[in-house]
Amino acid sequence: MRQAMAQTHTDHKNDIYIKAENISLGRDVTFGRSIDIRLKGNFVIGDRSRLGDEVRIRGNNVTIGRDLFHSQGLRAGGGGSHHPNANLSIGDRCTMHNNFINLGEPVIIGNDVGLSPEVSILTHGYWLSVLEGYPARFAPVTIRDGAIIGYRSLIMMGVTIGERAVIGAQSVVTKNAEANCIYAGNPARLIRKIAPPSAEVKPVLLTRILKAYQSIAQYHSISPVIRATYPIVHVNKCRFNVEDLTFEGEEDEETDDFRDYVRKWGLRFYSERPFKSVWRW
Repeated sequence: MRQAMAQTHTDHKNDIYIKAENISLGRDVTFGRSIDIRLKGNFVIGDRSRLGDEVRIRGNNVTIGRDLFHSQGLRAGGGGSHHPNANLSIGDRCTMHNNFINLGEPVIIGNDVGLSPEVSILTHGYWLSVLEGYPARFAPVTIRDGAIIGYRSLIMMGVTIGERAVIGAQSVVTKNAEANCIYAGNPARLIRKIAPPSAEVKPVLLTRILKAYQSIAQYHSISPVIRATYPIVHVNKCRFNVEDLTFEGEEDEETDDFRDYVRKWGLRFYSERPFKSVWRW
């Protein structure tokens, strides 16, 4: 009965097919090409989020927050995706690429999380009979707010990644990672805790960022008027606070360019105007 009542969203030109019991698309959601999503439960995606090319998702419920940026190649589902625990939750302002997410058990991804290219998440592992002593494990994965998972890393079942943790490239994470720490290796081990720079160092770092941006602006053939007194940066008629990542004022193409650049330094300012990522020639 549930399948008979399912909703669908299709775009034959771009090879898009979404089927779920309920479909909720936020404002200004964009899709790439070759997207195939088939769910038993609900599909929700928030305002200004983007799913790029080559997406295949199977499972029960999938919820995606606001301002997701996905480039291409996402696969979610796999073994166990036809079970009731096959639920995926992705918070606001996340970035994802050609990732694989196994949904044998729930996967919860918080706000402001980055999954680098070729990151995989597993929620179950088994093969031969447990009655003969072979292992089998089924457990959810949680990645908390602000964490970044490095290129080609693997997150194993039952792992929780703490807030603002950094997982180095090609790591295999088999145990929980604490908040505000850097982990790397196979298996991943604690490298160091993250400590914020001093009040004296922060203005120096900001000056370096603004100086580096000058060549970018010149390359883009623009000349924004920039004035800075830490933690405030004025760009034309817009005022950016690099401490609390808030801004106010009049946005334009030049402030967009500045905002897109400083994102590369982890300074992400979100508004109704989406990131461009690629300069419009």
